[in-house]
Amino acid sequence: MSSSTQDLIPQLHLGNTFGALFIGVTLAAILFGLSNIQAFVYFQSHKGTGISFHKLAVAWLWILDALHLFLIVHCVYYYLVAHYADINALTEIVWSFKLQIVIDVMIVYGVHLLYFHRIWIIAKGRSRVLPIVVGVIVILGSGVAIALIWAIYQCHVFSDLVKIEWATFMALGTITFVDFMIASSLCYLLAISRTGFSSTDSMLTKLMAYIINTGCLTSMCSLSAMITCAVMPHNFIFLGVEFLVAKLYVNSFLALLNARYYLQPATETNHSAEVHMHHGIYRPELNVIASQGEEFQGSRKSTFKHPGDDVIHLTRSAMSRRPIEVTVETNSFSSA
Repeated sequence: MSSSTQDLIPQLHLGNTFGALFIGVTLAAILFGLSNIQAFVYFQSHKGTGISFHKLAVAWLWILDALHLFLIVHCVYYYLVAHYADINALTEIVWSFKLQIVIDVMIVYGVHLLYFHRIWIIAKGRSRVLPIVVGVIVILGSGVAIALIWAIYQCHVFSDLVKIEWATFMALGTITFVDFMIASSLCYLLAISRTGFSSTDSMLTKLMAYIINTGCLTSMCSLSAMITCAVMPHNFIFLGVEFLVAKLYVNSFLALLNARYYLQPATETNHSAEVHMHHGIYRPELNVIASQGEEFQGSRKSTFKHPGDDVIHLTRSAMSRRPIEVTVETNSFSSA
């Protein structure tokens, strides 16, 4: 290695440039592992329901998430291994860095569309204006995403990233605003869905907590990338934070899909305990009350029911008019 090259290497400040990218890739790989667990839990919970829209959406998000991780790993490998100490290569923007921005935009915009689809389903019979407003905001956000992609492909060296700070601020600010609108809309729809029953309201409150926590997490990551870009535009710390945005969006949406199944064991346990207390002689005149209770439980679970889910209907024959002795085991209801 020549002495002139050795003199140039310290000026790169590898710790807060490519070192920050390496830390970002490491954290992104950890989040990708969490998204694998989330996807596995979802497919295990729906393994008997056949192909559905949400199964295809989860598979598509997982593919994009894996492709995004491959691209950022290639980017860091290109700079720190394949072209180590090559000053000309370290100043140029590799193709995988540009393409990972495109995949990042596809993931964020795709998750926003899936959230909008969820709002559209929940808002039926509750609000007409709210889903339209959210849909318009999400669609307008696609224009900002296209502007960011166009700007990043105009850059050839890392020093050009300073010239497109406007695109970075606009994109990160837009997705933060869309996150706020989606989270507040879902919480509002859940709030007006309260029935006055303690068990139902408790489940809705827990779902609202899931939505707020995941929405705040993605918004905080976007704001952190925007603040670090504004304060330290000449290093790559904001790029290392940006590597995490797509991973957090995938995990947040999968967490929302799995929220109903995380809360299901407690609900089923309470229901089985009630059934166990009332087992014994079955009387036909109580069939109407039991049917009404089952209809209420079904309506409560349908608030966050995913299309394609199988619904198990428990029916009793009303033909017999004489008492029938039945034995009810708690374990059979808890495992259903």
